[in-house]
Amino acid sequence: MLIINSEFWIKILISVLCGGIIGFERQIRGKPAGIRTSILICLGTEVFVSHGISLGSGDQYRVLAQVVTGIGFLGAGLMISQEGTVRGVTSAAVIWVLAAIGATIGLGHLAEALVLALIAVGVLSGVEYLENSIRRLRSGVHARHQNFENLVRKKGIKPSRRTGADEERSEE
Repeated sequence: MLIINSEFWIKILISVLCGGIIGFERQIRGKPAGIRTSILICLGTEVFVSHGISLGSGDQYRVLAQVVTGIGFLGAGLMISQEGTVRGVTSAAVIWVLAAIGATIGLGHLAEALVLALIAVGVLSGVEYLENSIRRLRSGVHARHQNFENLVRKKGIKPSRRTGADEERSEE
């Protein structure tokens, strides 16, 4: 891979563009793995895969397999467990997608990589819009009931149930 080779620079440019598109979406939402991280993941994966392909001997796909393993550890480092819930799963999945896009670029499929980047941003934005729409639909009595149940669980309060006999006594 020569630096004066136009293919080298085109792959670098597409890697930066794809990583930047996804990273921008994550950055404006205040999520981990923003613009810089996304660009570097996409770029690094592209470089490793391109180098693996340029190897004259040996198993060229071992490089790709090792990148996948390394990206898995990077994604696992983003996920944390807090108070019984796991956080960061989407950010970890985004890292997997960024690596896949970088590998796609490294293998020479540039147009496909751009399409994948746009699809990823569409999924991230579209699903968030859908989730917010569902939250708005859960208004009225059902939302108030659910909020009350969540408050009771959070405070550890055990609501007492009044029986018919209790109600009759309170009326007297």
